[in-house]
Amino acid sequence: MEGFELAPGLRIGGGRPVYIAGPCVVESDELVFEVAERLAAIASRHGVPLLFKSSFDKANRSSLSSFRGPGLDAGLRTLAAVKERTGLPVLTDVHLPEQAASAAQVADVLQVPAFLCRQTDLLVACGRTGAAVNIKKGQFMAPEDMVNAVEKVRSTGSERVAVTERGSSFGYHNLVVDMRALPIMRRFAPVLFDVTHSLQLPGGLGHATGGARQFHRHLARAAAAAGVDGFFVEVHPDPSRALSDATTQLDLEEFDRLVAELEAVSAAVGENDS
Repeated sequence: MEGFELAPGLRIGGGRPVYIAGPCVVESDELVFEVAERLAAIASRHGVPLLFKSSFDKANRSSLSSFRGPGLDAGLRTLAAVKERTGLPVLTDVHLPEQAASAAQVADVLQVPAFLCRQTDLLVACGRTGAAVNIKKGQFMAPEDMVNAVEKVRSTGSERVAVTERGSSFGYHNLVVDMRALPIMRRFAPVLFDVTHSLQLPGGLGHATGGARQFHRHLARAAAAAGVDGFFVEVHPDPSRALSDATTQLDLEEFDRLVAELEAVSAAVGENDS
């Protein structure tokens, strides 16, 4: 598996782990700017590469009444301002092929949500933009089958594609993470581990997705020991009041502590592999 350069000095795969972090959805400019600036400071203090993430739309919410975000145009304006203020690269979700070109004018990485990881038109549209593409592994997908999604992006001539593990459906309202999936998928693309979505209990609250935030350190450290290329973590200043994924997002202090732990585990694994 070979990685790719996202920006000068920032490589996904084949080097030190990267961190993708930010609030689940753009709730307001003020909240997004606060989180982005504090994440930039955390990354600088730990000396780690970091991309900011947030979604302009969350199209797969449990309930029709759930908050989805400001939409494409307003959300991209906010993310563009984040880049200007902090200098951080940006990742955001796209749900429709026609969103890809507009999103790629701002985002350095386009993310294909897990439920859409087999959607050929969406994958091809993302690849054609020239932006890097991160494909979330569907909760219903075997890890080895994700090579087909990767090849759909690569059919456009783009080699800048990564895959992200976020747990697999295990009965109703539960996910499990098979750590074997990480080295399996790493055979054909850089692999990231989604710390917070792997904690979800889909539909567990009836009207919304539940979660088990208390296990975030255990799963993340196990993934670091498996040798992943990076970590995806949703971060909010007050997760209990978040408008999406309130049961799984980490607060900024939790993220700060987690980075320190993951850097230590990743360094120990690297030493043992050398």
